[in-house]
Amino acid sequence: MLAAMPDVQTPPAAAEGFAKSAGVSPAHLGAAQADPARGDLGVPPTASARMLALFRNFVAREVRGRYLGTRTGLAWALVHPLALLGVYYVVFTSIFRVGNLGTQSFLAFVAVALWPWLAAQEALQRGTASLASYAGLIRKAAFPHETIVYASVAATLLLHFTGYLVVLMVLTAFGQPIQLAGLVVAIPLWIILAIAVTGVVLILASLQVFVRDVEHVLMPILMMLMYLTPILYPITVVPDSLKPWVRANPFAWLVSRLRDALLDGRLAFTFADLVALGVALALLTAGLWMFRRLSPYFEDFV
Repeated sequence: MLAAMPDVQTPPAAAEGFAKSAGVSPAHLGAAQADPARGDLGVPPTASARMLALFRNFVAREVRGRYLGTRTGLAWALVHPLALLGVYYVVFTSIFRVGNLGTQSFLAFVAVALWPWLAAQEALQRGTASLASYAGLIRKAAFPHETIVYASVAATLLLHFTGYLVVLMVLTAFGQPIQLAGLVVAIPLWIILAIAVTGVVLILASLQVFVRDVEHVLMPILMMLMYLTPILYPITVVPDSLKPWVRANPFAWLVSRLRDALLDGRLAFTFADLVALGVALALLTAGLWMFRRLSPYFEDFV
């Protein structure tokens, strides 16, 4: 699709209008005209440079629209996971007492795993429905539509990762047994998570254009997956007959590796990490292939 971009012509006035409505500079869509007075010869940027510029603009728009557009938007994005963490702490330590954690603190045990899950969940939900927010732009301007998905996922994960770092440091300051040295492993694990989530979102977002129920089916599925992932409980309390099913959940691997690094201080990478990276790249490749196959028809259905 990128190779075909220069051949698709969009009327400058139309492209400029829809670009402004989406908060994007018209020049990034190739709608800018030559201006000799500015020394601009009208030489178009390369496809990769245009895509990068679009990506930056879309990320900025996502952050402004979701989190900075209201007084409490950014604060709520950080407070929501903290509130859930507090509720789970009270429920699972005072009502449903979770045992078999050894010397580990339940607060640290949950915090290390809960935040990445919430980040992935929100990225999947928002990314799936992201194309509808740019419907006018998709209909009127030629640009790589996958940039919208990249920006949606990136804005969500970057915000949550920032909150994750803040929470880890605060827990450490209050005496929770967090091994901050484990970030040398945790950061690459978040990158693997981002790659995998992006691949899945590309598939779901492309389907959502044609089947509008995808985003509605996604929420209950994610809710079930959360409770099938050892986020709020250790794998040791799972009955032996169910352990293979729980371990088959890819997120169970991520949770286990994050706890190994940030709670136990195990900083060595494993062969399973390499396999996970390969699976994530395969998901991204499959998602991008499917998205680009369906992308030419988006403007008729979005």
